[in-house]
Amino acid sequence: MSTDAKHPERPRTRASLARDLAALGVAGDTLLVHSSLSSLGWVCGGAQTVVQALLDAVGPRGTLVVPTQTGENSDPGQWRDPPVPEDWWPVIRAEAPGFDPRLTPSRGMGRVPEMVRTWPGAVRSANPQTSFAALGPRARDLMDRHPIDCRLGEDSPLAALERARSRVLLLGVGFGSCTALHLAEYRVPRPRLEECGCAVLTPEGGREWTTFTDVLLDEGDFERLGGDFEGTGAVESGPVGEATARLFSLPHAVAFATNWMTVNRDT
Repeated sequence: MSTDAKHPERPRTRASLARDLAALGVAGDTLLVHSSLSSLGWVCGGAQTVVQALLDAVGPRGTLVVPTQTGENSDPGQWRDPPVPEDWWPVIRAEAPGFDPRLTPSRGMGRVPEMVRTWPGAVRSANPQTSFAALGPRARDLMDRHPIDCRLGEDSPLAALERARSRVLLLGVGFGSCTALHLAEYRVPRPRLEECGCAVLTPEGGREWTTFTDVLLDEGDFERLGGDFEGTGAVESGPVGEATARLFSLPHAVAFATNWMTVNRDT
């Protein structure tokens, strides 16, 4: 039977994906990856194969980092998609499990980050809403500090990744998924703030609901921001499987985003 439009040209494998990634030049990188498994085409072995290919491509000196966020661990009064009845709010605040880096699954991040989170040797940061997970020689240092009231700011793994001169790989996704750009929101003049709530574990082994104030996170204009950044020539691109991959410096992207937001956002 001949190949038709419903089927990819060929199945993607660990070796073929690793070759595509190597062609981008990621060997030895500390790499923050945002990914869409489905964009890669038919992958033999699914998310496991993709993680293995990424580890092959960065090599033993490289470190792989992914977002493992848990946005549902938030105040139910702020939920919009979907909302829940107001009389449920006290129950959720009283009964939602406290965030446990070892057990709490990521949500809405995709199958590849969840595979990394559960991979042997993975290290996960401790923020109950915006954690990251990492594999590689720099994983523990990068994930070491992530306090509850600094979701994606100066005390988060994003700032540690910036200091490490990491790069970002958008693997079949757009700039709307680029978590690194949130670091710029902490650096604009007079950043917008919001009140937040979440369930956490206590030192005694229990759980409690806690509230804090942090910078308002808003990715609504990230696609436009990213398009302007790409227009500077700072983004390399190439095929990985059937997806288009974009690779760029995290520090350069954050610096550009800080200036861009200062000019284009009403802060």
